[in-house]
Amino acid sequence: MASIDISKVSKVYDGGVRAVKDIDISIADGEFIVLVGPSGCGKSTLLRMVAGLESISEGTVSIGDRVVNRIDPADRDIAMVFQNYALYPHMSVYDNLAYGLKNRKTPKSEIHARVQEAAKMLEIEKYLDRKPRALSGGQRQRVAMGRAIVRKPAVFLFDEPLSNLDAKLRVTMRGEIRKLQRRLGTTAIYVTHDQLEAMTLADRLVVLNGGQIEQIGTPLQVYHRPASTFVAGFIGSPAMNLLNGHAHGSTVSVDGVELSLPGLEGLEGEVTVGIRAEDLMIDAAPGNIMLPLEVDLVEELGASRLVHGLLGGQPLAAVLPIDAEITGRMGLAVDPARLHFFGKDGRRIDRGDASVDMSRAVRSTQPLMPAL
Repeated sequence: MASIDISKVSKVYDGGVRAVKDIDISIADGEFIVLVGPSGCGKSTLLRMVAGLESISEGTVSIGDRVVNRIDPADRDIAMVFQNYALYPHMSVYDNLAYGLKNRKTPKSEIHARVQEAAKMLEIEKYLDRKPRALSGGQRQRVAMGRAIVRKPAVFLFDEPLSNLDAKLRVTMRGEIRKLQRRLGTTAIYVTHDQLEAMTLADRLVVLNGGQIEQIGTPLQVYHRPASTFVAGFIGSPAMNLLNGHAHGSTVSVDGVELSLPGLEGLEGEVTVGIRAEDLMIDAAPGNIMLPLEVDLVEELGASRLVHGLLGGQPLAAVLPIDAEITGRMGLAVDPARLHFFGKDGRRIDRGDASVDMSRAVRSTQPLMPAL
């Protein structure tokens, strides 16, 4: 096991194109880090630089106490699990698991013991004599993980390993990956574009956008305190509602709805108001703000209902109980303490940014309009 330090790392391709820009991440020994972001954000490129499959243009990557920039991938004490499994089709499962150990001249008795141990851990013992073509997608993925496990590396690297599986199997496999990593205690970096997968797996998330870090934090920190409108819109399902507003004094106006929020006196001009769909509710409590919604679509999700509509001229979505009464025009309540604010540059406005204690100020707000 080992810690990983990524310091000022950039990747510059021919023509001066920067795919990854000045990345700084310190990963503790045994930590599970997930790199998440849309296609083209640089997450796989960053992982491949840690693995040694891409050269590092600027900065350093250290695994344990070694700077590994100029060390071959085979000598970095890592094991990588790929999206396409990368199994040898002509070899049995046993031979696929044993192949890397044989190349390292590991004694046969130790190879056999490690393969059997990994096969038992992953419940693939009865498939050891089969070829990969005789396995299902989930079984192949277990073999790919087993090949990494038998190495007993300092670091696991996962490059979107579940993207070829169906939705049900992905849920099962991500749980198994997390339990396995905890049992082994091996440091892991995992790449995915699926924010739900990222939230359920990570000790910490690294949200990437355009080759740069938008935010690093635990899943709950990133969910409850997104650092930017990009993070707010990317993390969470459904995405956070982001409403254009105008701040003046202690009031924020959103399409004619006045949100009186003492404590925001330092804000002036354009702001974005963020509201999680699950923070909207039918029944108002004292101090809640009421928002008028013109409903135009209801999605039945079984355990809940996803209601889409307009607040003024801006789209708004709410997750409501399955028994909620939905009308064409209705009032939705939100606790002002759960509102998020972002400046014109898209960055989060927190307490201190406006020289106020936001958590105290918003809780004192009185309702501005009656339920409709």
